[in-house]
Amino acid sequence: MNFPENLKYTKDHEWIKETGNGEAIVGITEFAQGELGDIVFVEVETVGETLKKEEVFGTIEAVKTVSDMFMPVSGEVLELNSEIESTPELINKDSYNGGWIVKIKMTNPVELNELMNAAAYSKHTSH
Repeated sequence: MNFPENLKYTKDHEWIKETGNGEAIVGITEFAQGELGDIVFVEVETVGETLKKEEVFGTIEAVKTVSDMFMPVSGEVLELNSEIESTPELINKDSYNGGWIVKIKMTNPVELNELMNAAAYSKHTSH
């Protein structure tokens, strides 16, 4: 499993990467996409909304299941990755780069300190 060191992780298998100016991109981990299987649809109806940490920002649909996605930190959902609207399988192929899901403006970046680093997340997924 690949868990890049430059990301922070949640217990619910989302990752977050700061991109500057208080903004960040959010996606699901390689572990999560592997558990879900072939991803066929992503729904995010929260663009323009400000959500609290751990609130649901959207759903991800695979062939066999639908899962909620949770905000890793509080913030405003700025945009949905337009690439995954038409090509959701990008999440299966490249969950950490091209397969990011939303861009957010963090309202409380200190919450990043409460998230797991790559080593802690790796332990979390090996139980």
